[in-house]
Amino acid sequence: MITPRVLFLCTHNSARSQMAEGLLRTMAGDRFEVQSAGTEKTAVHPLAIRVMAEHGIDISGHSSKVYDGLIAASWDSVIAVCDDANERCPVFPGAIEHLHWSFEDPSRATGDEQARLVVFRRVRDEIEARLVEWLATR
Repeated sequence: MITPRVLFLCTHNSARSQMAEGLLRTMAGDRFEVQSAGTEKTAVHPLAIRVMAEHGIDISGHSSKVYDGLIAASWDSVIAVCDDANERCPVFPGAIEHLHWSFEDPSRATGDEQARLVVFRRVRDEIEARLVEWLATR
């Protein structure tokens, strides 16, 4: 049996796409091969690492990467988790489905660390809820 491949895309591949990658891996086990990438390479946001650790998911070993080297790969699902990536990303010709899930960018949250953590947690939980719905159709 061939394992379906899922790619999460976001602008910086620093928070939303990284959290989605970690969540799907944890929620679905080995049912999917999962990766994430961005339109720009940055670093995984420390608060994304922190809120995922609160869920028992370690993404501290993840690295930010750009999608360029992944376009030619065969993907079953390409899921943009931000508006900018959805607009700027090229077509992945082998992908069976292209989805756009719009989530607020938690890295743009303002205030002290506690206020920013509230936003990161909310976005993490929204991504998790969307993945629960998506997995129910698989």
